Amino acid sequence: MTKKILVALLAVMLILSVVACDRGGKEPAGGDYKIGVYTGTVSQGEEEYQAGQKMKERYGDKIVTGTYPDNFSSEVEQVIQGVLQLASDEKVKAIVFVQAVPGAAAAIDKVREDRPDMLFVAGVCAEDPEVMAAKADVNLLVDEISMGHTIPEEAARMGATRFVHISFPRHLGYTTIATRRQIMIDTCEKLGITFEDLEAPDPTGDAGISGAQQFIREDIPKKIAEYGPDTAFFSTNCGLQEPLIQEILKGGAIYPQQCCPSPYHAYPAALGVDLEGHEGDVKYMLQSIKDKLTEAGQESRMSTWGVPINMLMLEAGVEYAIEFCEGKFTERHDKAALERAIKKVSDDYKAGEIKISNYVTEDGKELDNFYMLLAPFVDFSKPID
Repeated sequence: MTKKILVALLAVMLILSVVACDRGGKEPAGGDYKIGVYTGTVSQGEEEYQAGQKMKERYGDKIVTGTYPDNFSSEVEQVIQGVLQLASDEKVKAIVFVQAVPGAAAAIDKVREDRPDMLFVAGVCAEDPEVMAAKADVNLLVDEISMGHTIPEEAARMGATRFVHISFPRHLGYTTIATRRQIMIDTCEKLGITFEDLEAPDPTGDAGISGAQQFIREDIPKKIAEYGPDTAFFSTNCGLQEPLIQEILKGGAIYPQQCCPSPYHAYPAALGVDLEGHEGDVKYMLQSIKDKLTEAGQESRMSTWGVPINMLMLEAGVEYAIEFCEGKFTERHDKAALERAIKKVSDDYKAGEIKISNYVTEDGKELDNFYMLLAPFVDFSKPID
C-alpha cells in the first residue's frame, strides 16, 4: 500500500514539474507567445522597418513582421488585411504598429472581433488621437504639439528670418499636424519670423515619391535664391527629407529637424554616410553627420534629435509587449511599464531625457493612453558626447 502511495506521489510531482516548466521563464525569449510588428516598407520608412528586423534578430521567432503598402492611403483594405494576417497566428498576443497609418483603427476593430484580448501598441498615429485612444491600448507620437514651439525656436537660434512649411492637403487633414502648423504660425509671429506655406505633391498621389522629390529638388533652390539662406525649411513627409537636406546643404539654408527627427532619417543617404559595420551606432552616425556638415560650413544651421524616434517607439513597444506577455504587469495600459520600456531603449541609444506627456484635445480632455515624446536637439557645432 505504501509503495502504491509513493508511486502516486511521484507521478503527481512529475506532472506538476512539467506544468511549471511549461509556464515559461522571465526572460524575453521564454513563454509561448509571439509579437507582431507592422511597419512601412524600406521606401516609405526605412527606420521602423529596420527596427522591426532588429527586434526579430534579437528575439528570433518571438517576432513576426508585416508591412503595409506604400500607397496605404488608397489601399486601406490592404492595410487591414496585413494586420489580420499577423493576428491569424494564435500565438501572436500583441501587435505593434509603427507607423499606425490610416486604417489602423479599423484593423484593430476587425482583429478584436475574434481576438478581444490582443494587445495593441500604436506608434506614429496618423488617425485622430481620440479615435486611436479608444482603439489601441497604448499610443505613441512625437510631440508634434510641442514641436510647434521648439522647431521655430531652434530655427530662430540658427538665425532664421523666414520659415517655410512644406506639406499637402492629406497631411494637413491630420489633427496633430494641423494643430502644430497653427502653433508654428503663432510662434513665428512672436519670434519675428515670416511664416509661409509651400504645397508639395503628395508622395502617395499620381506623381509618386519620385515626382514629389523632384519638386523639392527644383523648388527649394528657387526659394533660397528668392528669400536668402536665412530661410528655414520643414516638411511633414518622410520621403521628402533626403532631397530637402541636399538642397539646403547646397544653398546654405536652415534645417531645424526632420518630420520624424532622428540621425538615421534621411541624413545618411543625403550626406553619403557609409554605415556598414556601424549599424545601430548612434554616436558614429552623429559624428559622421557633424563631419559632413562642418565640411560644408553648415554645422550651426542643421540639426536633428539624438535618438531615432520611430525606432525608439517600435523597440519600446516591443519591450512593453514582452513584459505584458510575460505577466510582469497585467493592465493593458500601464504607464510605469511604458516609461520603463522607453527608458531602456533611450539608454541603449544614449539619447538623453525623453520628455513624456499626454495628449490633450482641443476641448481640454487628456487622453491617458496617448503619449507624446520629445527629445533634445543636437548642436553639431559642439563635440559629440
